Formats: sequence, C-alpha cells, structure tokens
Amino acid sequence: MRAEPQFAAVSTRPGATVVATDTFTLLKVPPPAELVGLVLDIALYRESSGKPIRQVETASLVVPLLIGFSDPFEIALGRPPTAQDGYHSFTSGLCLTPVNIASAGACSCLEFTLTPLGARRFFGVPMSELTEQMVHLDQLGDRSLDSLRQQLGNEESWDRRLAIAEAFILGRMRAGTPSSGAIRWAYERIVASGGGISVAELTTSLDWSRKHLAARFHEEVGLPPKAVARISRFMRAQSLARARTESGWADIAAGCGYADQAHLARDFREFAGTTPSAWVAGT
Repeated sequence: MRAEPQFAAVSTRPGATVVATDTFTLLKVPPPAELVGLVLDIALYRESSGKPIRQVETASLVVPLLIGFSDPFEIALGRPPTAQDGYHSFTSGLCLTPVNIASAGACSCLEFTLTPLGARRFFGVPMSELTEQMVHLDQLGDRSLDSLRQQLGNEESWDRRLAIAEAFILGRMRAGTPSSGAIRWAYERIVASGGGISVAELTTSLDWSRKHLAARFHEEVGLPPKAVARISRFMRAQSLARARTESGWADIAAGCGYADQAHLARDFREFAGTTPSAWVAGT
C-alpha cells in the first residue's frame, strides 16, 4: 500500500520502507551513513482511523526517542497501561519485559530508534538512569530537546520535519562523547554472536574482572553483559521464527544456544509476555 499524502515526499527516499494499513501509516528511513551503529532508523508514524489501537513490543536492544505531535500514547512496561500512563514525547532505556502500548487512534510522532551506545552518546547520561523506565523528555531538563520538540511541532511538512530531525541528531552525535572502544567491542561481539559468547570470554579478552565489565555495561549500555546476551539470543530466535528457516521451535532453541525448548519458552514469557506460538501468530 502507498504512504498517505503527508508522507509522499519522504517515501521516495532511498531505503525508505512503508507499512500502511487502514488504521495507521509507518514510514522508516535509514540514518545518515555517519550514524550507522548509533541510530537504527528514523520513523514517521500517523494514525488515521480514530479507533483504539493496542500493540506489544518485545524486549529488544533499542532505545526509542519519540516526539509526539497530537494525542499521547499510553505505555507501560510489563503490564497493561492505564490512563495515568500517557506520554507525548519520551524515551526509555533497555528493559527485560514487553512494552504495552495503547492509543485512541489519533496519534502522530517522529521517532529515533537508537542503539544503546548511540543513546549513551546522544543523551550524555549513564544508561542505567534510563533502564526499565519510561521518561518524559521534559524530565531530562535538556533545553535543546525542548527546542527541537517546539520546532518540529510548529512544522507541518513531514519532509521538513525529517530534515530538521536528521540535522539535529547529526549535530548532537558529533558533539557527544563516543563509547569506550572496549565496551563497543564487547557489545558488538555479543550482538554478532547472537548472545553466544560467554562473559568469561569477554573478560579474558579484555583482561577485566566480571565486576568491572558489569559496571561498565551498566554505565554505557544500561544492562549487564549477561542480560544483553539473553536479549540478543531471544532476538535471534525471533528472527529465525519469522524467516521460517528452521523446522520447529526445538530446532530454533538448539540453533540459538538454549538448553532446550522449555528454556526458550521461558524467555518468550519474560520478554514477549506470551508463548512462542502465540507470538508468531500475532506477527
């Protein structure tokens, strides 16, 4: 399906992807080349049905930065949201539970999807301060983010909104402090291995103690390396299930390094809030 008119100019960009239904339009564009490894994508989202929408996002290794332009979302970590859980513009650190989202069907927003290392560089605060939390942007006391929100809110063109957002995040990342080489190396090894590398291998290679590695991960990533590995393994299982490259859940469990299928099912319960089969049926 085609993007709605407000997104038409953006949808012609190289690499842009569009999901359009009778209730919403989601358009994602890849980040500028300079931001690869720090930003996964920049998304524009607009609901159009006026009917309630419910979504569940599983635990993952991404940090959202969302700027809303209309109605708030109701969002809660690991439980159904209530009317007291309204968020217009927000961020959230890594968490080990599913994210439950509800809206009345009239929301619109722009979202940066950051890697944990990108978020550390962007926000300039210990990522442990955001772990397992929903944070309103105005709680951060960041005047430049407040200014960006006002500028984007006053702009009606989605194409210009995207251009403003890209320029802002480029400048912010250039001015930010990069992650340490050791933590970047260790994090990338965990992700590349699908959670298969052990903490012992990492500490041996870095000549660090487990305690020191965990403390540095809390600072720069938000979770200890073992938890990051668990999420990475879970995400690999999701990828294999989507691709249907394995014959069944037992094969997926074995291919991802789980002890058995029951072990995989426990992670799905914790990270997705449901069974593996129910999760596949809902994708």
